[in-house]
Amino acid sequence: MSYSLNVPVPGTVERLADELYPQLTAFDTVRNRHTLVVKRFENQPYDRLREALRLPLANEPTFEARIAGVDTFERPTRGDGPVVYLAVDSSGLLALHDRLVDRFGEIEGLEGDDYVPHVTLARGGSPSAVDALRDAEFDPVAWTVSELDVWSAEYREVVGTIPLRG
Repeated sequence: MSYSLNVPVPGTVERLADELYPQLTAFDTVRNRHTLVVKRFENQPYDRLREALRLPLANEPTFEARIAGVDTFERPTRGDGPVVYLAVDSSGLLALHDRLVDRFGEIEGLEGDDYVPHVTLARGGSPSAVDALRDAEFDPVAWTVSELDVWSAEYREVVGTIPLRG
């Protein structure tokens, strides 16, 4: 089974994605569920993963995150491109990702030095659709990350929540 450890996306980010929706209709696929992946875990049973995460996350502090703009992966590691996304700026998130990669290893092409914190909006648009979205103006969105979710790829839902210590 495959899981990911995710930052829950707050309502303010969901509302921003909704505001951008008219520009997203020019893309082949629009993401309805918005996620912010911290670390992926492939071929792990949930009970073992839950126990493996207990110690490294036991005293993990809350951290700040901010939507820094719209950007793209022109040639994504997986799936069709381009991928347009909300770029996330968070030194705390990057530090947590690095600690988890050190402990559990990285998934090549997606993690370690290749990790880009983001919230995917859509895939498969024309260059003009990408440019229009990149030029979108919006107020900054910032929040405090106080918990992490374990997401099941098989069931496509959150199977556990881990509170962070503030």
